[in-house]
Amino acid sequence: MRHALVRTMEQNPVVPALKDPSCLSECLRCPSGVVFVLCGDILNIGDIIRQIHEGGKKAVIHADLVTGLAPKEIAADFLQRCGADGVISTRPALIRRGRELGLLTVLRVFALDSKAVSNLRGETEAGNPDMIEILPGTLPRVIARLSHELKVPLIAGGLLEEKADILAALGAGAACVSTSDSRLWNM
Repeated sequence: MRHALVRTMEQNPVVPALKDPSCLSECLRCPSGVVFVLCGDILNIGDIIRQIHEGGKKAVIHADLVTGLAPKEIAADFLQRCGADGVISTRPALIRRGRELGLLTVLRVFALDSKAVSNLRGETEAGNPDMIEILPGTLPRVIARLSHELKVPLIAGGLLEEKADILAALGAGAACVSTSDSRLWNM
């Protein structure tokens, strides 16, 4: 069953990726209903999530990038208690736990070479994510192939620098894109 936030992200396919809490107010002005949080620590992540919710948006936290958070399944429990609506991770076990908790789950993968791309099916089965974020997002040919091979919606992320990059990723089959480039947040 599809998580409700997948549809929210598809409706506004440019998802801001917050790398610095000082950019949060700018992030909250964009049309996306979801914010990817790629920063924070165990002391401030709850406050960041609260501010995102107060701005009328959902917070999806990259657990691997929260300083002080262990790369264990319990990280998903911690983020849920902080109010997170979803979790991003490169670790299938953490994704699996987030799904058990009802969070939106995003498996982040790096398409570094053909082996990494071919291993993606196994990683997908191991974590059963709601979505997969492919980095870099500037690989339309790989995105097109994976969007047909996998039954999970794809997010293109990383190295998206202009409108043409976003249009190419979406045209290749990505459900949405994530970018930390604030110039692209209001597309």
